Amino acid sequence: MTSIPEALLWCLSAGTAAAVVLAAFLIRAWKQRVDLRARLTSAEEQNSATLHSNTELSARLRATEAEIRHLAGARIPDLTMALAHPHVPVRGLVDSRFAGSETDHALSAVLDQISEAVTTERQRVDAAAQSTLRGATTTIQALLYQLQTALQEMQHRYDDPNVAQDLLTADFLNEQALRRVQATGVVCGAWPGLTREDSYLAELVVGATSRLRGYERVQVSNQLRDPVAVVARAVEPIAITVTELLANALHHSHQELPVIVTLQQGNRGASVIIDDYGVGMHDDEIKRATELLSGSDDVLLTQLGDPPRSGFAAAGQLVRQYGYGVHVESSPYGGVRAVVYIPGDPLLTVLDESAQPMSVMAPLPRRAGVPDRSSSMLPTGATAPGTTAPATTAPATAADAARGAAPARHRSQAPEPARAEPARAEAPRAEELPAEAPPAEGELPRRRRRQPASELDQSAPRTEPSPPRSPEETASRWAALQQGTESGRAAVQPDPPRSPEGNAQS
Repeated sequence: MTSIPEALLWCLSAGTAAAVVLAAFLIRAWKQRVDLRARLTSAEEQNSATLHSNTELSARLRATEAEIRHLAGARIPDLTMALAHPHVPVRGLVDSRFAGSETDHALSAVLDQISEAVTTERQRVDAAAQSTLRGATTTIQALLYQLQTALQEMQHRYDDPNVAQDLLTADFLNEQALRRVQATGVVCGAWPGLTREDSYLAELVVGATSRLRGYERVQVSNQLRDPVAVVARAVEPIAITVTELLANALHHSHQELPVIVTLQQGNRGASVIIDDYGVGMHDDEIKRATELLSGSDDVLLTQLGDPPRSGFAAAGQLVRQYGYGVHVESSPYGGVRAVVYIPGDPLLTVLDESAQPMSVMAPLPRRAGVPDRSSSMLPTGATAPGTTAPATTAPATAADAARGAAPARHRSQAPEPARAEPARAEAPRAEELPAEAPPAEGELPRRRRRQPASELDQSAPRTEPSPPRSPEETASRWAALQQGTESGRAAVQPDPPRSPEGNAQS
């Protein structure tokens, strides 16, 4: 009987052990399943993160490629255009997310390198072009000066009025070519090409006027208190500058409107003020003209337009080299006002009028008791600002005005033909004016001068200036002068008379 309970006990023990083992196995399997599920979840999350990261990388790669294409197709062309035309904007990034990133810095570095390379190459090419033009214009300018001298000698040699008139026309055309070649050479760094003597400012302005077509529209009013003159080394540069400003005024105003030039004297220098009644200039045009006339930056030939406009650029080069100033602004008359300021130190001096009289073509300064001799070439008889007297007649030709008013260009030139002067009544010499106080610091020196004969009798009636002459009347007067010269030579010389062409007859 004792074997049955023992057997049951063993059976229960075996069952319990089996149950424990089974439970342990089940628990272990469940844990493995949970662990496997956790692993699967983690793997799925990792796969999702990896997929998202790959998506972001792909999008960033596509955006970077788009920025590179934008750089090559838009930003680099904009940059090259902006280097030639500063007002053209250069586009930025397409995607603002790249701002300040490594990609932005890399693209900006590419633009900087391209800009430096293009600028260096443009300067090299422009310097080579300027060197070529400088050599060519210097040679052409020398030949034109030789032609000018030959034409002037022919004017003295030939006495036929028609030949003389044709020579004056040829001389004026040569002056036009010379002015353009000279301005181009100055822009390219060439020397103006002339050495002059100390010259009255009024003579300089009238000489500059005679270089231009339409010179008859220019009216010069001399408001200087002293016989102010420009020192020799600055005469031709200032003449070029005044010429180009007058050319701009004449070109942009109607052919029947005057261009008024006023000479003013200040405590520290003198000014040439040019006013026209033309179409004027916009703000951006005035800004550009101011930049060119200041001479502060080097000018490339490609920046002067097509065809190149070298007038203001040439004036700016001379302003930087010689130290005077040019200012442009809107004129109160609706056009443009240009002011050339010449500092008294070191570009001005005062000449002795008794030792070096002013040319008859230049306007006299407006002094007390001295009749105004404004140099005006207006056919309509317009007057300068602040004046009431009508203008005097025009010179015979522009070339004649240049020789009569401008300083001598070459010391070796033949003497000018004598000009008929009106008879002047003899007057007793006036007493010297009392000595004046020494000039203040920076003021132009003033010399004592003798009172002109016209100042002695202020009660004498003034004669009205003659009306402007027509071109036909000017030509006839010139022909009469040439015929009179021929007759006088034939009367006093035993040589056989010459033919109208100036050759001796056999």
